[in-house]
Amino acid sequence: MYRKNVTEKSLMKRNKTSGGTSKIVSYLTPEEIKLLVTEAKKRRNGERDPLLILVLFETGLRISEALSLTMSKIDLFEGKPVLRIVGKGGKPRTVACPERLADKLRAYAVRSKFELEQKFFPINRQRAWQILKEVSQKAGLTKRIYPHLLRHSDAIERLKQTGNPKALQHHLGHSSMTMVMRYLSTLTKEDSLRIQQQVKFDDEE
Repeated sequence: MYRKNVTEKSLMKRNKTSGGTSKIVSYLTPEEIKLLVTEAKKRRNGERDPLLILVLFETGLRISEALSLTMSKIDLFEGKPVLRIVGKGGKPRTVACPERLADKLRAYAVRSKFELEQKFFPINRQRAWQILKEVSQKAGLTKRIYPHLLRHSDAIERLKQTGNPKALQHHLGHSSMTMVMRYLSTLTKEDSLRIQQQVKFDDEE
């Protein structure tokens, strides 16, 4: 069960009139992400492709943001890695990046002899979609896999671990709380179902 933050009640009240916030969001679990990464490592681009999957899942970048990622965009905030991104609408934002992922990106850049402004993933959006589709089929996943699904998956995982919707909004670069409230609603409904599944009945003949 995810950690609830004290801001949840006030945020739910603020967004109760927003349309579409109750719609369930599809996402991948960390275990499913591991299956994708494992299969991606078997491919011809066995270092680049799994790295792309990890970037999308562990940072929640939009696919356009991920494909524009370069070494120059990796920075530090209070000694920990962050990504300096220019997002939707040309809006700059700073995104938390797990230390292990930042290390993998740097190591990959060194081995590939990348220039500071050279893109980690020199492919287009269509190719990224194709990679995820091929990898998911090999991994045996039945869900429809596409780049933005990994962004949803990052959002759900971060909300589970932090319980802070407002921080998630800043992380994702959303101008409103509507999408974040859909993530929160998804987790709330899943928790409600788990609670109801604990109810026991005595079977009567």
